[in-house]
This record gives sequence, structure tokens and C-alpha cells, in this order.
Amino acid sequence: MGLGPDPRSFTVAYMSTAVSESSVHPTLDDRTALVTGGGGFIGSHVADALLPEAEVRILDNFVSGERSNCPDGATVIEGDVRDEAVLARAMADVDVVFHEAAIVSVARSVEDPTESHDVNLDGTLAVLEAARRADARVVLASSAAIYGAPESLPVTEADPKTPSSPYGLEKLACDHYCRLYDDLYGLPTVALRYFNAYGPRQTGGDYAGAIVAFTEQARSGSPLKVDGDGEQTRDFVAVADLVQANLLAATTEETGEAFNVGTGREISIRETAELVRDRVAPEADIVHTDPRPGDIRRSVADIEKARERLGYEPTVSLEAGLTDLLG
Repeated sequence: MGLGPDPRSFTVAYMSTAVSESSVHPTLDDRTALVTGGGGFIGSHVADALLPEAEVRILDNFVSGERSNCPDGATVIEGDVRDEAVLARAMADVDVVFHEAAIVSVARSVEDPTESHDVNLDGTLAVLEAARRADARVVLASSAAIYGAPESLPVTEADPKTPSSPYGLEKLACDHYCRLYDDLYGLPTVALRYFNAYGPRQTGGDYAGAIVAFTEQARSGSPLKVDGDGEQTRDFVAVADLVQANLLAATTEETGEAFNVGTGREISIRETAELVRDRVAPEADIVHTDPRPGDIRRSVADIEKARERLGYEPTVSLEAGLTDLLG
């Protein structure tokens, strides 16, 4: 079930503030960019933003991504980042790689840690090696999952990393590998630690994000189901702001670094459910279910490092983003 009438309009509506006013686009003119996982939720929005200034390639096996998400004008290569021959072809003469390809699911990583490790960690190492041979910068999609349950808030990049899932541990290793490759081999890398993303093309199903799940429940006429008391908090960041951070990372001199990408705003899951309900089905009930085992109680990003060193500034409030997304 879709999230809105025209998913590309969400990106366009905010790119004027989130991207085009930055100094990023002009420096990407006539460059060749590879987006792994470019048929997926975030990767497809990155590819949208790169065109038409850059030559864009997308590498995706379309296990979870969709061909229909790939923008016109991009060269699409179907294949897996772990396939050395396919990856070498996709990487030929590339200037920058946006590595989004991954199994993005804590639950799936717990159910099948071997597959998750193979795709997320081995796949990232393959991308780094191919980028080293091609002398291409790498922008990595890392995750707030590397922090686990934070000891203090807001979470800074220097805070302890105690991931509570195979997914979080894999992303932490990828994050370290990126910075090691910069230090050891002189390969320019930037790791972006995404907090809770939302926006068009985010899919539903068993592993949907909270906003997708609430939207689908409201549209189907079902109650919105909130785990536990609903007072657990998250930092929801619009995909347009994630794109902004990726484009800044593509040209920054601050390589070999990792940056939190969020909004710096903490909101409860109960309040998030209410925001979705009010826009989709004001008459819908909100019900509380059993707490989810191991659920992190509170999470919010400290984004000062990204502000000061990347020039990143979130532009889309959750209220505005949900209004644009859901009507």
C-alpha cells in the first residue's frame, strides 16, 4: 500500500531548501556516481537528486528494491554487490559511490545473522575494495543502531557503541571499515549514521518502520498498534534531509569521519501515531500492545558535528513531512 499520491513530489518539494541551496550540486557536474541499492527507499532518492548534473549508475539486485523507483536517465545494472564481476563493471570510472545496498532490518538480522552479515558486512567490504581499485570516494549508509541503548542523550558520535542486534554490529563494523580505508589506504570515505528515516517509497510488511506501519493500519481501518506505553522516543528524519547529507558528504574535505544524520528532535511513538492518525483516519483508535523485547527506550541524535563540519541542516519537520506525505 502506497504512502501518498506522488512520491517524487515529496522529494522535489524539499530539495529546493535541503539540497539546491547548498554548494554541493555544482561540484558534482560531469561526475559519475554509483548508487548501490538505488532501487530502494533512500538510494532511489539519492539517485533522483544526482540527476541530471551527474552521470548516475544504479546497482541493485531488486530483492527489496523496485525498478520503478529508479529515475529515468540512470543506467541500471541488475546484480549483487558481492558479485565481483558485476561490481567491477558498475564501478568502472566512477568518482563517488553512495553505498545504500543492505538488509536494513534488525528483526531479519536476528532471524538469520549469517545472511545479514554476508550482505551487510561482506558486501560493504567488497564495495570498499572495488572503490579502492577505482579510486572512488565512498559515502556509507551507516545507522544509529550502532549505539544500542544510549547512555545519555542526545547521542554524539563519540558515545559508546553497544549494538544490541547483528544488524547494529554489522553496521558498526562497516562504519569502522570505512574510516580504516581512509586512514590506511587514503580512500576518501564518509559514514552517515542515519536515525529513523521516513518518506515516499518506504515499504511496508513485517519489518516496516513505525510511520509506514501506522499509515497502513489507519488506511485499512484498523487500530494503530503502539508497542508498550508508547513513551519510547525516536528521531524521525525525512528522506530529503538524508539526501542532503549524502550530497554534502560527496564533496566534503572532512573524510575519514562519521556523522549523525537526524533532526535533533525527540518524539514519542504514541505522539507519532497520533500525528499519522490525525492525517489519515482521525476516527481510528490507538491501542497499546505488549512491549517489544529489547526495544530502546529513547533515541535522539546530536547533529552538531554534521552542522559544523558538513554544513548539514535538517529542513523538514516531522509535522510538515507527514502532511506532505500523507495529506
